[in-house]
Amino acid sequence: MTIETRPAGRTAVRLTTLGLGTATLGGNVRPPITNADAAAIVERAYERGIRFFDTAPYYGYGRSERLAGDTLRGRSGWVLSTKAGRLLRPRTEPQEAGDQWVAPLPFEHVYDYSYDGVMRSFEDSLQRLGLDHIDLLLLHDIGSDTHGAEKNAELFPIAMQGGYKALAELRASGAVKAIGIGVNEWQVLVEAMQHGDWDTFLLAGRYTLLEQESLHTLLPLCERAGTSIIVGGPFNSGILAGRDTWNYSRAPQPIIDKVRRIAAVCDAHGVALPAAALAFPLGHASVASVIPGPRSAAEVDEIVDWFEAEIPTSLWSDLKTEGLIDPAAPVPA
Repeated sequence: MTIETRPAGRTAVRLTTLGLGTATLGGNVRPPITNADAAAIVERAYERGIRFFDTAPYYGYGRSERLAGDTLRGRSGWVLSTKAGRLLRPRTEPQEAGDQWVAPLPFEHVYDYSYDGVMRSFEDSLQRLGLDHIDLLLLHDIGSDTHGAEKNAELFPIAMQGGYKALAELRASGAVKAIGIGVNEWQVLVEAMQHGDWDTFLLAGRYTLLEQESLHTLLPLCERAGTSIIVGGPFNSGILAGRDTWNYSRAPQPIIDKVRRIAAVCDAHGVALPAAALAFPLGHASVASVIPGPRSAAEVDEIVDWFEAEIPTSLWSDLKTEGLIDPAAPVPA
């Protein structure tokens, strides 16, 4: 299958509209994914036509980058994004019991959004990946949801001055082809638009079949600026793919109830809920790609099959009639 591509902002970089998120390769699932299974996930995604792969130093403290790089090395035509804003250093204390990464590499992370920190992060990522280039480099997890309002007030100016300067220099030199930010909150992206010329934002879980608050806030700004959106977490942490998790924790009852209503409309049209979840964000012209994070090669096949499914336009109109998606949301043709 050849998957459609869309541009990353106004750059020459083109992303397959279905990409692969690799946080699972870092070990955020239990039991953790083995190295062999991780390679199989990336290999199967490539075989099924996916050419956009997203990773980060934070995912398994370097494990995801190493596994993704090892599997992509020697292949052609792929586009890779990774992130900056955290530096890894050898672990000096035992891993905390509540750490989300199962069996990560023996490192811990420190936040560093400075010019020097971003430059070092970029160089470290190239070495962990074992690749000769990185296409997209994104500032990772700046914002109040990650840091709290007080700490973010300290870190945000550093990111928008030193961090952005490093990204812009890397783009100008050709070391990376596109720059942006990768977060779980749209509000910080609205603020960041005032501080730089961004090619793309990776926004996880905030423009989906379940949530469209950013439609009237962030997305109009992106349209005017020519900034594209990569939708991470198109299943909203799993609730739109048959699991009981939303926003990285157990879903509250109002979310469960809304998803059940969406699923009922999908069922009436003979459409699998995850298929609708993958298709919906791409109805917006600013969305370049959706990047679910499968846990196995079999899940890759399932996701690509959902992505290829035919969806009647009447599904979208019925979801709007039921008040389940924003009436102003653009939908796939």
